[in-house]
Amino acid sequence: MKAYLSDRINSMSTSATLAMAAKARELRNEGKDIIGLSLGEPDFNIPDFIKEAAKEAIDQNYSSYSPVDGYADLKKAIAHKFQRDNALEYTPAQIVVSTGAKQSLANVAMVLINPGDEVILPAPYWVSYRDIVKLAGGIPVEVSTDISSDFKMTPEQLRNAITPKTKMIWYSSPCNPSGSVYSREELEGLAAVLREHPGIFVVSDEIYEHINFRSEHASIAAIDGMYDRTITVNGVSKAFAMTGWRIGYIGAPEWIARACTKFQGQITSGANAIGQRATIAALEAPVSRIQYMIDEFLQRRDLILKLLSDIQGFRVNVPEGAFYVFPDISSFFGKELRGHTIDNASDFALYLLEEAHVATVTGEAFGNPNCIRISYAASEKEIREAVRRIADAV
Repeated sequence: MKAYLSDRINSMSTSATLAMAAKARELRNEGKDIIGLSLGEPDFNIPDFIKEAAKEAIDQNYSSYSPVDGYADLKKAIAHKFQRDNALEYTPAQIVVSTGAKQSLANVAMVLINPGDEVILPAPYWVSYRDIVKLAGGIPVEVSTDISSDFKMTPEQLRNAITPKTKMIWYSSPCNPSGSVYSREELEGLAAVLREHPGIFVVSDEIYEHINFRSEHASIAAIDGMYDRTITVNGVSKAFAMTGWRIGYIGAPEWIARACTKFQGQITSGANAIGQRATIAALEAPVSRIQYMIDEFLQRRDLILKLLSDIQGFRVNVPEGAFYVFPDISSFFGKELRGHTIDNASDFALYLLEEAHVATVTGEAFGNPNCIRISYAASEKEIREAVRRIADAV
């Protein structure tokens, strides 16, 4: 029946994170004790003050279609958040609220990318970037980084990747999957290259902004010459543990925001009404209201780094944000473990699932074939047991 499907869907990859989660569920259903460290989902409950805002919205009968680009008072709250946290001045007309940051990214791709346009993706990159770009007709151009550069692209690499067909660059900071964080100085270096090419736009994915163990978060849109060509993407899934509420948003030049609203109006219309009302409470609260989650993630990061450092063959950098480690496990390639030949990161991730009963994600899905992604959005007990199993398996 595949022949009846569109070329578009046949050429699209299945999300590796969701595929691994599905495989882990299958094994659990067979009675296997699987520890899931594959999904990027906080294991905290939503803060009570956000729940109360949602309950109040239900009582106030927020059940009708919402405006396509979001409630006016939510967009005002987002504009205030951008000013408070990022030194970015966006008007409500420059903001579009969508059904998760993933839809925000898809909107931007569909309104800016023409067939044949090249989009630079510093690798590793989030799994969906590549396929969203391809769906819009764009050509992903991967710029490889590795553990020696803390998985960050240099200005020289960016300059060498630019061609007359380059339309955009997409990156995340803090990064999924590496946890790397670009400093303001590093972004200044990239911006200096981009100022030589005024027709290139930037998608800055800042969904992990608050899960940041550095002293500050830097937004490239706040750097000289970048504001009018940057689309800043954010949402409430990660920092506020609101993954299922599906609220994301952009701040962008008004003409891009209008185009995204036009496109979204034909695809999904406005985002979930109750979720939007709850998001107002989330964004208007000081960041200190969620500091306990950030502190816990930092403790877990330090724990998993300490445990992994004791496993021979694992090379790990120190991620400064998000809740992932991205160890280089290429030393195992070409070896046989318990009858399994390990030729690449996908083999290794599958081996850990089947033999150690620990779900991770292959780095190949993120554009780096030498690594695997391990999420530490799990309890200390689960982290300790998972790493013990991994160490035993290798």
